[in-house]
Amino acid sequence: MKIGVPKETVAGERRVAMVPDAVPALVKMKLDVLVESGAGAAAYFANADYEKAGAKIVPDAFAAADIVVKLHKPTAAEVDRLREGAVLISFLQAATNPELVQRLATRKVTALSMDAVPRISRAQSMDALSSQANVAGYKAVLIAAELLPKFLPMMTTAAGTIRPAKVLVLGAGVAGLQAIATARRLGAVVWAYDVRAAVKEQIESLGAKFLELDIGTKDAESAGGYAKELSAEDKRRQQEQLAAKTKEFDVVITTAAIPGKPAPKLITQNTVAGMRPGSVIVDLAAETGGNCEATKPGEVITINGVTIVGTLNLPATLPVHASQLYARNVTELLKLIVTKDGQLKLDFSDEIIRSACVTPVVSATPTVA
Repeated sequence: MKIGVPKETVAGERRVAMVPDAVPALVKMKLDVLVESGAGAAAYFANADYEKAGAKIVPDAFAAADIVVKLHKPTAAEVDRLREGAVLISFLQAATNPELVQRLATRKVTALSMDAVPRISRAQSMDALSSQANVAGYKAVLIAAELLPKFLPMMTTAAGTIRPAKVLVLGAGVAGLQAIATARRLGAVVWAYDVRAAVKEQIESLGAKFLELDIGTKDAESAGGYAKELSAEDKRRQQEQLAAKTKEFDVVITTAAIPGKPAPKLITQNTVAGMRPGSVIVDLAAETGGNCEATKPGEVITINGVTIVGTLNLPATLPVHASQLYARNVTELLKLIVTKDGQLKLDFSDEIIRSACVTPVVSATPTVA
């Protein structure tokens, strides 16, 4: 079978879905890897690197491919370029893109959404949400350090001692935990908050302090390990108590998300007004509306001296490692749906495939390389 790797077309995207180092594993699976010319250039992977690894450089990675691997959901034009009966592996956010799902189904495309891979131990190596969140959490701290008009670590100098910056991380998922670890490495004093009681131990294991809030709900963790949406009253209590606490911090990094829903508003306009001038908020939830009411997705703004970062798609700013991690996630998923002799096998009794698949249409006669 043929695996197609197209060039990403979203503005500012520098990642690629498959890197040269991952190609030999696919070739060993008896797969023919077709990479669109220039697909990896923005991540510093040249056409020659892919060819040396065993891939073929082609002008169009859609038309002949039995399986197309991407990062971003395809445009309508890209869906129409997919071969009928093909398999698509990509981030799709199916719950918020019903028209795309319908278009893929009409095209008889079997679409596997990387953001729908279940959070079970067997699927950890395929968890692209986590791999990319890890990158975003790391970069968020670097952005905050650059914008903050202070040192992060404590400094003892002949001119006196500089106190370390205080950092608050809201949400202790993968991005939040990486932000905690990175801020600690840079010498900041770190607190973190999450509505899920179980993460307190993880926060403290990284050397941060758990911020205790009394919002009524003791634990808001769903069966899949994600945070559940709070009641209106609990949200109000949460906002009020965070408003009282955030004024103590130099940096606030927000990472709270609820799958399939807008990001919860944790920081109100009034909270921002109460923060010290020079403080920095990095809102990693900007993609889904932001955890801060003042966040403008895609922009960096300043309100009353407080800098609010709504930069989108932070993993794309570290394209080399972000691409490598995503390619490994995709490769592990391919191992699950391709037999040892290079044939497509979609077993919908498998929890991973069943959960990830949003348009279960299986081609009866896939092209054989």
